[in-house]
Amino acid sequence: MTDQRSYPRKSTEAKGQLHDIADKATDQLKGAAESAMQSAEALTEQAREYGEKAQKVVNQFKPLVEKSLKEQPMATLAGFVLMGFVLGALWKK
Repeated sequence: MTDQRSYPRKSTEAKGQLHDIADKATDQLKGAAESAMQSAEALTEQAREYGEKAQKVVNQFKPLVEKSLKEQPMATLAGFVLMGFVLGALWKK
């Protein structure tokens, strides 16, 4: 016949192993979450820097566009149409 006293011991050992596995899984999930947060923070910082650079370029380019619009409106319009066509062709690829 089977010794019934071994069941509680095996059950306790199994519970302990399950707790160990759960703890390891929790630690791995925490590590993955921290890594994702760091990546998101880095991407946010990089996007902010690119936004600032784009704003500086626009601020430098704006007076040139205004002057060109006053002096040669049709040529300026044609230039923007050409730039839009080129960007659209590049985007499509």
